[in-house]
Amino acid sequence: MLEGIQVLCHSSIRIKKEKTIYIDPFKIDNNYNDADIIFITHSHYDHYSEEDIEKVKKEDTAIIVPKDVFTKSLNLGFKEENIISVEPNQEYIVKNIKFETIPAYNTNKRFHPKENGWVGYIIEMQGNRYYIAGDTDITEENRKVECDVAFVPIGGTFTMNFEEAANLINEIKPKIAVPIHYGSIVGTKQDAVEFSKLVQSDIKCEILMK
Repeated sequence: MLEGIQVLCHSSIRIKKEKTIYIDPFKIDNNYNDADIIFITHSHYDHYSEEDIEKVKKEDTAIIVPKDVFTKSLNLGFKEENIISVEPNQEYIVKNIKFETIPAYNTNKRFHPKENGWVGYIIEMQGNRYYIAGDTDITEENRKVECDVAFVPIGGTFTMNFEEAANLINEIKPKIAVPIHYGSIVGTKQDAVEFSKLVQSDIKCEILMK
């Protein structure tokens, strides 16, 4: 299920399966310009980085964005028909890739208000459901997520910490859990190790970040 998937840095993920997909590209090390689809969870600089989007986008790249990023994407040179503005709790199909939007927000801090309409995604590929949580705490919505692989933030401060993230994983029970959102701005590699210790033994934990 993780073949062709890399956690590049922080919350930046690259998936190369039937399409080449980037989620929140950040600190990209080269000009690849190979993205079929780019998913953006929200407008903070470490998730919507125009410098890094430029390194992965190509002529016909589709970009999936919350509403507050639509105009920025247009100004960045994306064709209007290739910008898909999304809302929470919806289902979409883009370039034959089906995905859902899950609300991503804070419940006990102010960095990611629910009213902003920011999102995580469940992306369906090759019969598996990949949940990329975005910057979020445990919420009533993500406690209901059904997925095969879950990418969850563990760094704390702006999102769940590793203990909270493990609690969410143990509740929704994906087959595989992958920690993200650490090692760059907040959180440490040790947080990922501690997260893996708290995840129940029937759930495989994979630390993909180099």
